[in-house]
Amino acid sequence: MRLSIGQVAEQTGLSVHALRFYEKEGILAHQVLRGPGGRRVYTQRDVDWLRMCIMLRTSGMPVPEIRRYTELVRQGDGNEPQRLAVLKEHQERVRLQMEHLRECLDLITHKVGVYEDYVKSIAVKTAAQ
Repeated sequence: MRLSIGQVAEQTGLSVHALRFYEKEGILAHQVLRGPGGRRVYTQRDVDWLRMCIMLRTSGMPVPEIRRYTELVRQGDGNEPQRLAVLKEHQERVRLQMEHLRECLDLITHKVGVYEDYVKSIAVKTAAQ
């Protein structure tokens, strides 16, 4: 299946500009084919790869690290331990980030409770007057 840059943008939620950026940055695992007139032609494999990269980026993996992982994949079999190391490092960063966000949420939840109690007490005082 051959897809245009617009179709890939629609399927991935990336803008055409972002797709060109990803290609320029070396983040696509496979070279983008060119059709008649030099237009980019993508495959479903490209879309699947982009979706994974989007998840890595959304989870906070820096573009240079995604590029590093992509380069390892492009090199082919034999470097799986390095790929694993890249993903495990990121996994730990995400885990720590989630832990930190849980602490933030706990504090915010506490403060919401404090303010809800305060607002209720004001309402009760106002109603009693």
